[in-house]
Amino acid sequence: MEADASVDMFSKVLENQLLQTTKLVEEHLDSEIQKLDQMDEDELERLKEKRLEALKKAQQQKQEWLSKGHGEYREIPSERDFFQEVKESKKVVCHFYRDTTFRCKILDRHLVILSKKHLETKFLKLNVEKAPFLCERLRIKVIPTLALVKDGKTQDYVVGFTDLGNTDDFTTEALEWRLGCADILNYSGNLMEPPFQSQKKFGTNFTKLEKKTIRGKKYDSDSDED
Repeated sequence: MEADASVDMFSKVLENQLLQTTKLVEEHLDSEIQKLDQMDEDELERLKEKRLEALKKAQQQKQEWLSKGHGEYREIPSERDFFQEVKESKKVVCHFYRDTTFRCKILDRHLVILSKKHLETKFLKLNVEKAPFLCERLRIKVIPTLALVKDGKTQDYVVGFTDLGNTDDFTTEALEWRLGCADILNYSGNLMEPPFQSQKKFGTNFTKLEKKTIRGKKYDSDSDED
């Protein structure tokens, strides 16, 4: 009996909350409709022109991004290309990878998805074996590492999978959230709540770092496999 009473009480509380939410939405819609009703033809025409102009600018921006290589996840062949690419675009994510590190392939899959979703950001990858000077300059020591470049300057790094829940099974949304925290892409979720926060266990597939050498320089590989 007590359990049934608790269920009934919970149902009533939930119903009241839904009714209040619905009422607020209806009031907002009524307010917007009233504003439109009070506008004369000239005001409506100006509003229409502003919206068309905004759409036009958005389309122009999209075309500009696409012309600069946004909208796809691309590999660049050299360090020189890196400097040119970051000079052209305001927001750039560059994946410093190595063919023999399997976690780089995990990142690749997520970056392909994000590159198509976030046209405002350019997504690149660069083989560390072809960029010894740049890796030293940016202090890239763990593979994989994402360098987050804004306005031509490296602002942040995602090193290995530590910020993604310490697991190989992190979601694309988790990576999207991390990049959103760095303001390197437009994240629509709540930055205060990481997508992996509700997971019970972290790092089930996480292994110890292993020293790797590339062209005489040592790198930490966030992988135990070659």
